[in-house]
Amino acid sequence: MPAPKPRSTLTTVRFDDSAQRAPSPQRPVRSRSRPLAMDAHIEPHHHAWSQFTYCASGLMQVTVTQGGVQTTYIVPPTRAVWIPPLVQHRVVVLEDAELRTVDLDPSVTPPGWNDCRVLMVSKLLRELVHALEDSVPGKRDDAIMALAVDEMASATTQALGVPMPHAEHGDKRLRALCEAVLRDPAERSQLRDWVADVGASERTVARLFRDELGTNFQQWRQQAILAHALPLLARGMPISQVAAASGYASDSAFSAMFKQAMGKAPSHFQNKPLSKQ
Repeated sequence: MPAPKPRSTLTTVRFDDSAQRAPSPQRPVRSRSRPLAMDAHIEPHHHAWSQFTYCASGLMQVTVTQGGVQTTYIVPPTRAVWIPPLVQHRVVVLEDAELRTVDLDPSVTPPGWNDCRVLMVSKLLRELVHALEDSVPGKRDDAIMALAVDEMASATTQALGVPMPHAEHGDKRLRALCEAVLRDPAERSQLRDWVADVGASERTVARLFRDELGTNFQQWRQQAILAHALPLLARGMPISQVAAASGYASDSAFSAMFKQAMGKAPSHFQNKPLSKQ
């Protein structure tokens, strides 16, 4: 996964905290759209309501901090990130994007949705999100809001995030290893090949993955590979080169892993405008 550029090269964009934005029981679903250029950066913030964050075109990186764990999601137009109330998050735009956010009042939030998750955006949900922006109060608007919430609640969820140890309270050895893998996931494939660099045993680091990130190294590395590969594919890099950059000896092995995780072949994300996916 490409690391965000140094703060000095990013363009900071102020998030919308206007009073008119907040959803309410009278209008429980509100949708906003804004174009953002590559390298735009929305600083860490949180809302009192739940948010469905989606880009109709382009590619963005959403980083959330919840329960002491920082997780980064690379979000193409076929996916969205669900962010519960009061969860800190920030956005970095990796390709020119049309950002769309849907804010939901607690009265319509699906019960039990207290954790961040990635949702697959169906064609119907995509059109409903677009329709919400132009709707006006009335029966039709109420129907669109209700159907949009129902479609979100029934959307397929996907494990598509790279959790990171907390910058201040997490184990520094684990964070150093994770950052090294993110820089170059193809360098080494096995945990035993990485641990010597951070001064810990394989058993210790395996335990840290379980305790701090709730996963094992191979599962975590696959998420890192997907996050690394998506921007490369979106920029038109040949699949063979993306496979090699991800540590795979063959295109077919990489494509099989990618399709199983993403539901679509790598070619679906390659060599075409993301807005048409």
